[in-house]
Amino acid sequence: MQKITPFHVAVPVHNLDECRTFYRDVLGCKEGRSAEQWVDFDFFGHQFVIHYKPKSEEETHTNPVDGKNVPVPHYGVVLPWDTFQTFSKDLIEKGIEFVIEPYIRFKGEPGEQATMFFLDPAGNALEFKAFKDMGQLFAK
Repeated sequence: MQKITPFHVAVPVHNLDECRTFYRDVLGCKEGRSAEQWVDFDFFGHQFVIHYKPKSEEETHTNPVDGKNVPVPHYGVVLPWDTFQTFSKDLIEKGIEFVIEPYIRFKGEPGEQATMFFLDPAGNALEFKAFKDMGQLFAK
């Protein structure tokens, strides 16, 4: 697998302070630059920015994957297996309400992975996943 370069993603949030606290204190992301309308974070080595946008009443769309309703859109990080296990336990202890609780998806099939989904305070869906074998990331 080639060396991965950091991605940049910016997502809308309707309460900058609440989401700043969530990403910094709950997910443990180091805060970087900020201004009145945005804050950037070190999101597991990637540049992640929350931008203020007035609240939308739009409902979350889902698609079925492995018998679960996966929220669309969503974003997240593929973590090392042990990091995922520790991170998911930490989130459970912090009382995170999961959209899809941590479990093994595609068990015994190509692409078997640990995964979990939850929402930030603005309703943005996050997925974190891990593979015991990173060579399975794009397996068919």
